Parts: sequence; structure tokens; C-alpha cells
Amino acid sequence: MAEIHELTAIQQAEAVRRRELSPVEITDHYLTRIERLDDRLGAFIAVTGEFAREQAQNAEDEVLSDTPGEPPPLLGVPIPIKDLDPVAGLPYTGGSAVYSDRVADADSDVAAELRAAGAVFTGKTNTPEFGCACYTENDLAPPARTPWDLTRSAGGSSGGAAAAVAAGLAPAAHGSDGGGSIRIPASACGVFGLKPTRGRVSMGPVKPEFNGLATSGPIAGTVADAALLLDIISVNRPGDHFSAPPLATGETFLGHALREPGRLRIARFSASPIPGAGVDPEVVSAHEEAAKLLEALGHDVEEIDVPFDAALLEDFELVWAAMAAAEPVNASDEHRLRPLTRTLRERAAASSIAAYMGATARLQNAGREVLPRVLPYDAVLSPTIAKLPVPVGHFEGDPAGEIRRMTEFTPFASLANITGQPAVSVPLYWSAQGLPAGVQLTGRPGGEPTLLSLAAQLEAARPWAGRRPQVWWD
Repeated sequence: MAEIHELTAIQQAEAVRRRELSPVEITDHYLTRIERLDDRLGAFIAVTGEFAREQAQNAEDEVLSDTPGEPPPLLGVPIPIKDLDPVAGLPYTGGSAVYSDRVADADSDVAAELRAAGAVFTGKTNTPEFGCACYTENDLAPPARTPWDLTRSAGGSSGGAAAAVAAGLAPAAHGSDGGGSIRIPASACGVFGLKPTRGRVSMGPVKPEFNGLATSGPIAGTVADAALLLDIISVNRPGDHFSAPPLATGETFLGHALREPGRLRIARFSASPIPGAGVDPEVVSAHEEAAKLLEALGHDVEEIDVPFDAALLEDFELVWAAMAAAEPVNASDEHRLRPLTRTLRERAAASSIAAYMGATARLQNAGREVLPRVLPYDAVLSPTIAKLPVPVGHFEGDPAGEIRRMTEFTPFASLANITGQPAVSVPLYWSAQGLPAGVQLTGRPGGEPTLLSLAAQLEAARPWAGRRPQVWWD
């Protein structure tokens, strides 16, 4: 019989509904694994055992109560929350030592929807300070590492969430993505990650949407689990600036993940838009293997030129700096921030409102130029990141060099944030060293149903669920 952590989130929820597994049993299993493994993995900033056990007991009481009606879809299933989102009564550090003692007084809308769906919050997952980096190293917790090689980074900024799912510390997890922060660690950890369409998921009730770059989304071991989480968190609230095209009445994202996509027209490119920056040969191999698999499945795959250039990323850097500066920090605490965060905030402070508005205008206009080139296609295939997982500490150094290395590492990720398109990282390939290299599929705005159907077809053709990191914990 499979161990609990080898079951998907959907299988765990079904076992709870059938009373074959109890929420308390599931929660204790995961908390025991976290206690045993996470000091080496760095997936969590805070483990909330007492809170989780109370939620699990409440879920168990609900299961045993014979309450009429369908139980919540995630009743008794552990889903950790990235520590950039607040959960009432739990730590809310934002990955920063400045907020090491902060406790949230309210749920984010995403956390509230997951709570209502019956999820158990086992902890807050690790993230870089204010989510500013594409790797997960901060001054609060050990670095988040990919379980495939503990000397290497899990990526970021949802590195803790991806590491937790890959190591069997959670069946699925909440993540967020403002420039690739779900897809980057999904690739580095060999799991599935989905950035939804802009406006699909509310950022409320406290966090502003700014320019719509960032959104919450799921990281999971299977496409179906990610689709279920997307069904749960896809809500809009009064005051949201953006909204995504709704699904047809009676349809669900999970339903689309369980159906065939039909024959699709798919574009592909693999060259880095960064001048002089190459793509690792193993990453190119992953891209080529994915293209061949798509063709074997009956899809039409066409090579295209890189649909954008590095000038777009330069404007993105200024907006990224402005988002770092939007985090409230007392002047007396600025020196406690990490060098990258301070540099970004200083850059924002030294820039004019006109410069910021110019950057946001150019980003929107760049999106207007890019979208007509890719909208004829049902999906666009590219690498997720340009390299295999890099060693912990790879990015650190002077902030200017750090920004350059991060840009070269993630040249494919931020375009979907700029255009608002949905995008997924699919774990189809492992290198000769046993390191994962995800491939990215970007869809039309509102095109999550097609992406989920296509990703599930790839998963069925080349299953990754049976792949497990070497048992370094045994």
C-alpha cells in the first residue's frame, strides 16, 4: 500500500471522504516528515503544528458528523501557504528578518478560499525577502534546496513550496508568481507549477495589484491536483483591477485536466533573448524532447523566432525595483534588509515617477507587440529556465552581478507576467546527473483549460509521478 505522501491531494481527499484515512492521520504524517527532513531541505519558514492539528481535528469531526451534502474538496488535506501571503494567526514574515515577529491578523483571499475548501495549513513556506529573488535564501531560515541534489537551490521565489511538494512534505502547495516565481522553482524541483491568467485570482484583501504582474497559483505533483487548487482559488472580489475570462457554466479546470486537448498548433523557441547568454545544453535537450513528444502526440509544432528582446526585461527590472520599494519598512530598519533588497529599493527611490510610468507604458506596449505574434498558437513551448538547478549561493555577490546572473538564469519567465498570459512548467526531463529541467508552455489569455489538458496529456505520455529524489533521508 502506498504511503500517505505518495498519494495525490485528490486521492487523499477521496480517502478522507470514504473514511479510509483520517485528517489527523494525514496531518501527523506530514508533520513528522517535515520535522525529520526539513532542516536539510529548507522548505518552511514556520511549521504550524498546533494550528494544523486543530484544523485536522475539526476536519475529522466534520467527516464523522454525517453532515448532509458534499464535503469541501480538500477536507483534511495539508496545503502549506507561501510566506508572502497572510494567514490569520500565523507568522507573516515576507521572508524578511525585519518582520520576523509579525503575525497576520487576517487571511488573504486565497488563504480564505483554501481554508473554506477544508485545507490544513501545516506551515508557511520559505521565500526570499519580499519575493525579490529567483532563489530562496534569506536571513530567517536555511536555504531552500532542490531535493534532487541538496547542494543546489530550489529556485524562487516559491522555492519552499516547490521543495516541499517534491520531497513529499505536502501533496500540493500555494505559490505566487510575479516574474516566474512559481515556474522557476517548479522546474528546479521537478514538479508542476501554474501561473494563472492575470485577474484569475484575487490579490485581496490587503495586497495591491499594482500593474498586474503578480498572481497566486498552485504547485503540485500532478496536473489534476494543480487544476483542483486553481478551481478553489479562482475568485474575484469587489475592487480588483483585473479579471480573467470565466469558464463556461458547469465547467471546471479539473474537468479540463481530465479531457484530451485535441490537435493543437504549438510554437516553439529555445534561444535566450539575453545577448551573449546561452542556454545549458541539457535544457536545450529538454526542450527538444518536449517538442518531439508533442509531435508524437499529434500536435503541429512550428519553430518561431524569440518573440521579444532584452529591452523589455530592462523595463521589467525598474518595475520590479518599485515593487520591492512598495513593502513598508521603517527607515531605522532599512539596514537590516538584504543587499539585493536594499539595492532595489534604492534604485526605486532614485527613479522618478516619470521613469516608472515610462517603464510600465513600454511594458504594456511590448505586450501589445508580442501577443499578436503568439496568439495564432494554442501554446508556445520554451525552456522554463536557462540552466539546470544551480548551487546554493550561486547568485550571491554584489547586487548588480546578482541581478545580471538572475536575468540570465530566468530569461523566459517574466514575459507571461508582462502579457498576463497563463503559463506552466512541466517536469518532463531529467539530466544525466539526475537534475530536473522543466519546459514551459504559455497559453492564450484565459487559456488555462487548454494548458491543463495539454499538460495532462504530456503527463500521461511521460509520467513523472513515479520519479522520486534519491532517498537521502533514509
